[in-house]
Amino acid sequence: MKVLLAGYNLDSDIIEELRKAVPDCQALTPETVSAAYARISRNPLPVNELRKEARREVEKARNSNRNIVFGMGHSSIAEHAVFNIDILGVSRFLVEEIEKFRLCSYTEKSQRYVLLKDDFVIPEEIKNAGLEREFVNTIREQNNLYHSLYKSLKQYVFEKNADLARDPANRPTLEGWAKEDARYVISLATETQLGMTLNARNLELMLRRMAAHPLKEAKEYSRKLYAVTADVAPSLVRYTDATRFDTSTRPALETKAEEMILKWGKKKWDEGKSRTIMKKGNVSLYYFTPRADDVLVAALIHSSSGHAMDRCLAIASLMDKREKEEMIRSACVYMKSYDAPMREFENVDLHFEIIVSATCFAQLKRHRMATIICQDYDPALGVTIPPAVADIGMTGRFREVIARTEDIWEKIRKVSPDAAGYVLTNAHRKRVAFKINARELYHIVRLRADQHAQWDIRETTERMLSVSRRAIPLTLMLASGKDGFDALYRRCFEEPI
Repeated sequence: MKVLLAGYNLDSDIIEELRKAVPDCQALTPETVSAAYARISRNPLPVNELRKEARREVEKARNSNRNIVFGMGHSSIAEHAVFNIDILGVSRFLVEEIEKFRLCSYTEKSQRYVLLKDDFVIPEEIKNAGLEREFVNTIREQNNLYHSLYKSLKQYVFEKNADLARDPANRPTLEGWAKEDARYVISLATETQLGMTLNARNLELMLRRMAAHPLKEAKEYSRKLYAVTADVAPSLVRYTDATRFDTSTRPALETKAEEMILKWGKKKWDEGKSRTIMKKGNVSLYYFTPRADDVLVAALIHSSSGHAMDRCLAIASLMDKREKEEMIRSACVYMKSYDAPMREFENVDLHFEIIVSATCFAQLKRHRMATIICQDYDPALGVTIPPAVADIGMTGRFREVIARTEDIWEKIRKVSPDAAGYVLTNAHRKRVAFKINARELYHIVRLRADQHAQWDIRETTERMLSVSRRAIPLTLMLASGKDGFDALYRRCFEEPI
């Protein structure tokens, strides 16, 4: 056996220094790795030798990539070329679009930990509509309140947690609690930055989708992303223009949806019954895998035996509740708070609709293995105001700024509906359809139902867990925040069934 290091990330400044030191070197491209790996299936040479060959003949490697990726359609070859991208000066509004690409990696400036200045994006759509002055005045009013809130909340947090405040080491944590509540009043136009890692296949998809996006900021992002990557791996990134599928599918769906709602919406709503199975606060569970615990038990038997799935399902259906619980306990008995459940848990699905603030969604969207389908932010859904804002007596001032924000939102919406969301705040809400399997729910709950999680997403996650446990109690027997795992484990395994 041999395990060789084929490569790793290098800072672009170092790559440029290498180019200057060796100006004739053409091999400073990830295309050679893609080309070598593409040849593994048909060339008997060791892969490290294939890499050497690709480095010696870069243009030949590029032609090979073009033939395999674009001629034969084997796009997975492009996944071996990886880019690290710095993204600066973009709006929080655009970041939600960027981070929809689930197979990329992102680390974003946190509004929980960084005290924000007054940097924000002024969209071209709003300038062109003649609403720039009103937009800017609204954002500045939001930002002024943000700073006032932070000052008052900081004093409130330190006084409320006097014991913690005595230790200087706790100061950043306490200041963070004040920042995370003050941020609810700032806009989605607020500037941010992030680091992104993606492979060439996903780069091409991102370029195409952003080029098709109605926002001018998204189109500018696509152009600038292409400009910094085009010359690095030209044999792997080709189809970067918006296709008709990208540009026309959503408008066609909106037209058809409006037609069906006008025809059937009111009648079905008046005469039919709600499709929601269970609801708790802002969380509605409207579907879960039928006989979910049986499905999990059958999957566990299937992976631990030689029987066909139909036979395993039949056995699971004949087992009594105690036997099913014993089977699932066998899959969980050695689990610790850092262990993921077995992959068999992915056979159980849950579909939610969740109404969340922009602050909550910023955290929810990080769970990219879920299927996340969003509507636009909608002032009709109200706003989420942190309880601490009420505690310091600033709810009235908060609502005044929200009211003026929604006035300018309405003005922008009439002339440029796609850009109206820029002016809305982290407190504003939208509906999210959220499909997840039980294994991923365990992960979300471990992270977001923990006492250290931010209160908004913690409350939402706890409600998701509550309704899910009523639907599939055995499957979720060990689902809890990290801080509650040990106690839950003792209840499950030290008490009799």
